[in-house]
This record gives sequence, C-alpha cells and structure tokens, in this order.
Amino acid sequence: MKKGRIIKLVGGIYTVVDEENKRYRVKPLGIFRHRNINPKVGDLVDFNEDSITKVHERKNELYRPMIANVDQALLVNSAKDPDFSFLLLDKFLTLIEANDILPIIIVTKIDLLTEKEYLDLKAKLSYYQKFYKVIYFSSITKDNLDVIVSIAKDKINVLAGQTGAGKSTILNTINPELNIKTNEISKALGRGKHTTRHVELIEFGEGYIADTPGFSGLEFKNIDSQEVKYYFIDFFELSKHCKFNECTHLHEPGCEVKRQVKKGNILEERYNDYKFIYNEIKAQKPMYRRDK
Repeated sequence: MKKGRIIKLVGGIYTVVDEENKRYRVKPLGIFRHRNINPKVGDLVDFNEDSITKVHERKNELYRPMIANVDQALLVNSAKDPDFSFLLLDKFLTLIEANDILPIIIVTKIDLLTEKEYLDLKAKLSYYQKFYKVIYFSSITKDNLDVIVSIAKDKINVLAGQTGAGKSTILNTINPELNIKTNEISKALGRGKHTTRHVELIEFGEGYIADTPGFSGLEFKNIDSQEVKYYFIDFFELSKHCKFNECTHLHEPGCEVKRQVKKGNILEERYNDYKFIYNEIKAQKPMYRRDK
C-alpha cells in the first residue's frame, strides 16, 4: 500500500503523487459512494496501483475550489494600479481566517510607489506585521522573490487577491513554464468555463498552489455578523478584557477594543473596516450561519 496526496481530479480520475514524487492515475473504491466519502484534491490518501483505499482526516477544506488540507493563503494586494485598499485586505483576511487557513500578505508593484508612498504604506502595514507575515514584492527588481519561494516550500498554497494585483505575475516569475497571460490565471488553475470537473494543484516552487474563486468573489454567505469578531485576531486577543463576554466591539460599554482604538494601539482603519464588514454581513438576506 502506498501513501500520497491527490493533486488533480479530471472526470472522476484522480492523480496522486507518492512520497517519491511519482504520479499515479487512480479511482476511489466503489464503496466510498455508499459511505459518503468524496476524495478531494489536497487529500492525503492510501492507494494501490488501481484505487484510493483510504482518505485521511482533513485539517480543513474549501468548496470553491474543492481542495482540502490547505496550509496557507497567499493574499496578493497591489500597492498601486489598482491602489492599495485596507478594506479589501481586511475582507480577504476575514474570509481566510474563517476557513482556518494561515494568511500570508503579499504587497506587489512596490516599484510604482514613490519613496514617501512606500514608507507611508509600510508604516500602516507594520500594524498587520504584528499578527501576519507581510512580504513586499516587485516583479521588476524581484525583491523578496526568494522569500515567497521559501514560504511556499512543502506547502499547499491557495492564491487570493483582487483583479490586477499581480497574481499571474507571481506565478510566472516562480514557474515560467506556466506563461500565464493577464486575466488567464483562472483557466491555468482549473477554473476555465469547460473545466468544472477539473481541479488541480500546480507546482509552485517546491510546493503546490491553487486559485481560490470563493475568496475572489468576496462573498460572506457562510459567516454570521456575530462571528466576525473571531476572525479579527487582534480584537479576539483583547476581547477577554471586555466587560461583556460576547461584546461585539460596537456599542457596548467597557469594550477593550474600542479603548485601544482611542489609545492608538489599534489602527483606526482596521477598526472601521471591522464595522463595515460587520454591517455588510448583518444586512445580507437571507442570513446563513456556519455549521458548528
């Protein structure tokens, strides 16, 4: 019996890579259907020459795309063209945290900034660096390319970020064989119009990566407004000092988060983004709650 990871699914045929990086095309055992076991790309499995015989327990899973055991999300944000948006950053962080995935913030196109603009952006993002890894990248100078390659090594990565932020540029720089043109990243990573049955992890340095259309859509369908406070990890750490156990950090007296905002220890933009996201989700109809 061999052990490996599923890296591709096309029309019911799974491609599995074993511990020696050999690839096999197999099907799941027929009994899986009766046991409601549905292998996903990213799953760790036991298999033989013909069949997947066991799917190991997952640490997490996504539904768009159908990928399991994701280690981290590379969250790509452009410094300019389009301009950097803290609201978009915090929306993406909320979605990624809600899926129990480690976010890595990558800021692209830093070569388009003046020195003052660069220093101002870094000063604000220094707050985020207390909680997340932040990488500044330029496709012109290749600044920190080695850092991105290093963090992706031996990891299952997903790629998220706004349109035009430079996701395809990062992929092409690390894996030139992809030769992805702007706006063609979805097709390359198994999201084309005719690839609904095609899910694939592609090589990314010494790791694997997949695109995440669910994040790209910025939809909060599976998050309740009362849960948002759990996904702002800086607020969550402070919440134990709030007067009320289920403080929403909005209107309650004795709120430690609001106190720290006034003291300047929480970035005001970050708090305003929290309120915006909370209210946006609360206004959604119908409201969906995450399964517990």
